[in-house]
Parts: sequence; C-alpha cells; structure tokens
Amino acid sequence: MVIALEQAVAAPFCTSRLADAGARVIKIERDEGDFARDYDTVAGGESAYFVWVNRGKESICLDIKKPEDASLLRRMLNDADVFIQNLGPGAAARAGFDSKELREANPRLITVDITGYGEIGPYRDMKAYDLLVQCESGLASITGAPEQPGRVGVSVCDIACGMYAHAGILEALIEREASGCGKSLTVSLFDSLADWMTVPLLHQEATGEAPARVGLNHPSIAPYGSYACSGGDQVVISIQNEREWTHFCESVLARPDLTDDPLYLTNMARCENRPELDREIMRVFSMLTKAELVQRLSLAKIAFGAVNSVADLSRHPQLRRTSVATSSGSVDLVAPPVRAGASDSRLQAVPALNEHGAVIRREYQDKA
Repeated sequence: MVIALEQAVAAPFCTSRLADAGARVIKIERDEGDFARDYDTVAGGESAYFVWVNRGKESICLDIKKPEDASLLRRMLNDADVFIQNLGPGAAARAGFDSKELREANPRLITVDITGYGEIGPYRDMKAYDLLVQCESGLASITGAPEQPGRVGVSVCDIACGMYAHAGILEALIEREASGCGKSLTVSLFDSLADWMTVPLLHQEATGEAPARVGLNHPSIAPYGSYACSGGDQVVISIQNEREWTHFCESVLARPDLTDDPLYLTNMARCENRPELDREIMRVFSMLTKAELVQRLSLAKIAFGAVNSVADLSRHPQLRRTSVATSSGSVDLVAPPVRAGASDSRLQAVPALNEHGAVIRREYQDKA
C-alpha cells in the first residue's frame, strides 16, 4: 500500500505509475483538494494534469493538523509499504510526519521525500516549480532559438523527478525483500534535471562553452536537424555515424564527392562547418517535394521525422490511446508506454475529491 501526501505533478506522477502496476495508492488531500485539480477544465470538465497523474488512486481528505486526522494517518502508515510526500520544504516534518520517525514506527516502510532543491544546501528552503528549475538548472539556456532562451514545452523537471522516485521505490522494494527493512529516499527536481544536463555540463567544463541554442538542430551532431522541402514542409533528418553519412551523400544528395570533402570528413568537422553543410543539403532538399525526399531517405535507410503539431499528434497513426473514467465522464489519454503482452492495460478511475474518505475511515476505525 502506498500513502501519498502529494500535490501538483512530481509525486502524483510517481504514484500514478505505481497505481498502474496494481498498487493500492491512497491520496491524502486537503479539504480544498490538490491544487492541480483546478489548473484547467479541458479534460471533459476535469484538469488535464490531474486526470493524467491521478488515475487509479483513492482520495481521502485529511487535516493533519487535527489530532484525530493525524492519528488516522499514522495508523494508515503503520500498514503502508511506501509513504511519499512533496509538500513545501519541511512541512511534513513540522506536521509530525518526519520520515525517520515514521520508519522507527514501521521499519519496513519506504519513505520518499520530494523537494525542489534537496534537503541540504543553501537552496533547501526555496520553493521550486518546473519553470523555475528549468531556468536554475541551465536547461532554458540551451533550449530554444539562438535569439533567446526557451522553456521545454512540458513539465520535464516534475516528470524527471517522478520517474527517478518511481525507480528508487522499485529498487527499495527489491532490497527490502532481502533485508526486511525499508529505507529513506530523497529526490529533488533540481538533482533530476542536473542529471539530464550532464552532457552540456561536460561540454561547458571541457571547452569553456555550453552547446549553443540551435533551434531544431542538434548542437553536437550534424547533419541532425530540420530542413525545408520545395513545398515548405519541414523534415528532420539524423546522421549518427560515418556509414550513414556516406549513404546520405550517395543516395539522398546524389553527391558522393562530399564524403571525402575535408569540410565534412568527420562529425566534428561537419559541426564546425554547419552553415556550409546546410547550404549543400538545402540545394538538394529545396528541389524535392516532401514525398520525394521521404522516398529517398527511406531507400537509403536514413532516420527522419516530420515536424508535427500537437494536432498532428492527435491523429498520428502510431499514437496509442486508452480511456479513463472521471466523475465528469470518460477521458481519452495516451496509453502507458510500457506494454505487458499484446494488449494495453486498462486504467483505473480518477478519484473525485474525498471519494473514498468514508470507506477508509471505517476501515481504520477498528485499528484506533
């Protein structure tokens, strides 16, 4: 059983994936509910974020400042396998739910504290949200067009943190099978994105410069980016090694002489001479329709993709969908990425606020 004192995205993302796998997840909410319930109403009257990361859970409203509700939560935690919380810095401990003390009462408990910047260091008491951490971690500085930094268009800090928490919990559960003991896990949004920033960081420290913002191009691999066809359609191509570069020159560009040109002999050379390389590519691409270019790329076994809109994703032939029930009706979601067997698993319902409160209170009444 998983007890989640959670809000927003990072912790709910983690626990929703545990619920998808069959765990019983009890979500503790304030009387006004997780504030993510009110982000918008685009999912059939429900919040898109809330529906996405809260399926399959039970909801109970507790005021943990009240002795009776705090006592109920402690009884629940005595039965729990996992306790995860992402309240403000220090809030859970101040309310009497310090992770160390909880594990003393229940040695098999795995506790997970999600924070913005970690539990030590000068930023430990700072509030943190996704865009703030995208900026603090340097991600925004390498994202976007050359003219200005940009935000990654989804909540990558929250998602990364939730994924790391999920992996950590699974590892701790495996370890508990051997040791019989739970453990304390801490995961921060900043640490999660800092890990994802390893490659730009190594470039910065080795050369004194971070990868430049290059829009729809890869900063350290070329050609790897978006190019326009004759009709204006954009196609992204990716050359990953010298064998592919040779095939690309011979079969797509019909320019085998470029493979031995000193300007393009290695990937580093192609990156250093990217403007000249792009001109050579555009001389050919600008004369081809998208269909003609795709045919050449396919025959040469060169990786490519379209620059799609979200509307294009909605009707993409590869997109798998599934539905989830909410109190406002059924909502179509993207199917979970991991498949077990040939069929997609069915998602459990998104709970209404305090939907399971009375049942859970009765369940633990006898354990008072």
